[in-house]
Amino acid sequence: MEPIQPIGTEFYCKENAVEHHTDMYDLLDGEVPFPVLRRGATFFFAIRFNREYVPTRDVVRVRFAIGPKPNIIKGTRVILPINPKNKRLSEDPNRWSICLNRVNDEIITVQVRISALAPIGIWKCSLQTNIAGQKRNRFDYEVPDDLYLIFNPWCPEDGVYMEEEEERKEYVLNEVGKIWCGTFKNPMGKHWVFGQFDDIVLPSAMLLLEKSGLAHADRGNPILIVRALSAIVNSVDDDGLLEGRWDGNYEDGTSPFAWTGSHAIMEQFLQSGGNPVKYGQCWVFSGATVTICRTLGIPCRSTTNYVSAHDTNRSMTVDKFFDIFGNKIEESDEIDCKDSCWNFHVWNDVWLARPDLPPGYGGWQIIDATPQETSDQIYRCGPASVAAVQKGEVGYLYDTPFVFSEVNADIVHFKEDEESDWGFTRTSINKYHVGRKILTKRVDITDEKGDSDLWDVTYFYKNPENTPAERLAVYNAVRGVPKAQEFYEIPSQGEGDVAFDLIDIDTVPLGKSFEVVVEIQNNSSEERTISAVLSSGSVYYTGAAGSDIKKSQGTIKIAGYQKETLRIYVTPEEYIDKLVDHCMIKIYAVASVEETKQIWSEEDDFTMILPKMTVQVSGDLVVGEQCVASFRFKNPLKLPLTNCVFTLEGPGLQKPKIVDYRDIDPNEDVVLEETFTARKTGERKIVASFTSKQIQNISASTTVKIE
Repeated sequence: MEPIQPIGTEFYCKENAVEHHTDMYDLLDGEVPFPVLRRGATFFFAIRFNREYVPTRDVVRVRFAIGPKPNIIKGTRVILPINPKNKRLSEDPNRWSICLNRVNDEIITVQVRISALAPIGIWKCSLQTNIAGQKRNRFDYEVPDDLYLIFNPWCPEDGVYMEEEEERKEYVLNEVGKIWCGTFKNPMGKHWVFGQFDDIVLPSAMLLLEKSGLAHADRGNPILIVRALSAIVNSVDDDGLLEGRWDGNYEDGTSPFAWTGSHAIMEQFLQSGGNPVKYGQCWVFSGATVTICRTLGIPCRSTTNYVSAHDTNRSMTVDKFFDIFGNKIEESDEIDCKDSCWNFHVWNDVWLARPDLPPGYGGWQIIDATPQETSDQIYRCGPASVAAVQKGEVGYLYDTPFVFSEVNADIVHFKEDEESDWGFTRTSINKYHVGRKILTKRVDITDEKGDSDLWDVTYFYKNPENTPAERLAVYNAVRGVPKAQEFYEIPSQGEGDVAFDLIDIDTVPLGKSFEVVVEIQNNSSEERTISAVLSSGSVYYTGAAGSDIKKSQGTIKIAGYQKETLRIYVTPEEYIDKLVDHCMIKIYAVASVEETKQIWSEEDDFTMILPKMTVQVSGDLVVGEQCVASFRFKNPLKLPLTNCVFTLEGPGLQKPKIVDYRDIDPNEDVVLEETFTARKTGERKIVASFTSKQIQNISASTTVKIE
C-alpha cells in the first residue's frame, strides 16, 4: 500500500490571526492570504489527503524550517509527528508541540504550539507520510504557503512580554503616533504614520533581517534582533534601509521633511530590490525603526532627547573652542573639536527582558539607528538599558557610555589664549545643559492640534539636575571610562566681579524680527573694561553651523556698581535666506574683563515658529465612498514659496501621495483639496506635510471615523 498523500492545506489565516493579535495585517486580505503568527501561541491548520486518514496505519510528520540550512539542534528545524492518541499539547511553552484536533474522513485538523523561543522570520512547512512499519517508503509534500512568525508581547515566556494591555495597544498595535522635534523650550510633535500592518511592511522587515547577516539561529533572541536593526536601518555599512543626509541637498532623493510615515520608505526599498532610500535624518530613522519593530512584534517607541551630546572622544564632555576674536572654531588640525550638541536627537526605546544583565535592568532599552559612532566596527547603537543609563552603569552592554554621555555630558568652552601652556583657557563649564528634556508620546491620548499627548520621561533616564544622585551617576560613569578619568576633572574657575546674562529667546514666529540681548552688571566699585562679541547664525539640528547671520563686537567701560545692556537687532531680511533645516538659530556671546582677566561665554538657540496647517474633511465617510479633505495655511513670508510639495497619507484611507503644487505668493492663504476613498472602517488618521525651498516641515493631521 502506498503512503497517504497530502493534496492541500488550510491555515485558517484570519481565524488564527484573531487569537494571535495579528488580524490587522493586510497580508491576510490578499487573494492568497499569508499566515502571520506569534511565537508562544497555538494555531490550527487542516490537511487534506488523497484518501481517508486511518490513524492506526498512516504516519504523518509536520515539519517546519527556517533559513538555508535548517538544523534541529540550532532550533531552525522542527519535526512534529502526529500521535493520534495525543489529544493535548505539551504544557512547556518553550517547546514546539502538536496534537490531533479532529478527523473527518480525508481531512484532519491539528493544533500546533509554537515555541516561545523560536526564531522569528519566514518559516516553511512540509509534510512527510508513510505506512506504519514501512519507513523507507515515504511521501514528501511541500506546503506552498510561507508562514510569517513574529514576537509575542502577550506571552509571558517571550523576551518582549509587556504586561499592560494599554501599553501593548500603544507600543505594538498603534499605527500612528508623534515624534517630537523642535527645541526643549518649544517641543513640536511631528505626526508619523508607522503603518506596521501594511502588506509591504512585514516582507520589507524580513528582507532587512536577511541583509543584516544575523544568523537564523540567533533570530529568536530579541536583544540580538534589535541590535541588528539599529545597524540595518541605516545604510552606512550594509546598504540598509535609509541613507542619511544633513547638508540640505536632497535633489536626488526625498527631503527628510517630506516623509509623513514609513510606508513610502519601505515600499521604495522593497520595490528597488533592497537599495537604500534617500534621505533620512534622526526622526526618520526612528520612525522607520518603530515601524519595523512593531511589525515584528517588539514594543517600541520614539524618544527625543533635547540638547543631545555627541561625544566623539569618549571624555564625557562636549568641548567647544573659540578663537581670540570670539569666533567658534569649527575645524582644526591642532585640537579635537568634533564634539557637538544636537538641538534634539530622536532614538528608540524597545521593551525587552535582559537575561544577560543583573536583575532590574530589563524593560526599556535604548537603540539608535542614526549613524553617529561605530560599535564593534559597525554604525549601530544599543540596546542600552535605561536603568543602567540612569545609574551610570556604563559597563553593561551595549553602548551604555555613549548613551550616558548623550544625556549627561558637561559642556566646556575654551577660548584661545597665548599665555596658556596649550593655547586655550577654559571660559565656562555647564553641567546642566545637556539632556534638558526627554520626551515621548503618552499612551492614553493622541492630540492632533496641541501637545497634551507629550510625556516628559526625563527622570527615567537621568536623575534631577544638581542633585547628589545626578552627580553620583556621573562620577560612577567616569570611573568606568578611562578617557573621562583623564580629562573630566578640570580646575575650577576663579570668581569674577562682573555678572553676565544672555537673555533666553523662547520662540520667534517665522518672518518676524528678534533681538540678542546680554545684560552686564559690574559688582565692583571700580570701573571695568569689557570686550564682547555677540553673534547669531543658522544651525542644523545636529549642531553643525549653517550660515552667519549677524555679528557685533566692541569694547565698553562700565562704572562701579553700574549695569549695561548689549544688543543686536536682526530683521527677517537679514536671516530668511540663511536659514537651514528646522529654521534653528544659534547665538553665542563671549566677553572678557581687561582689568581682572575674567572670561565668560554662553550660548542659546531657538526655532522659528512655522505657520499652522489645518485639515477639514467633508463628504460621506463610508468605505468605498469618496470624501474631500482640504489643507490650509498662510505663507508668513513677504516672498514667494517655490518648489512646493504636499505629501498626504492615511492608513486605511490613502497610500502615501505626493502632490506637486504651484509657486505660492507672498503672504498668500494656501488651500489644497484632495479626495480620499476609505478602504477600512473605524477611526482613521490623515497626515499631511508641506515642504518648499524656503520653508520645510509644515504638517498637520486629523482623525475621521469611517462607517
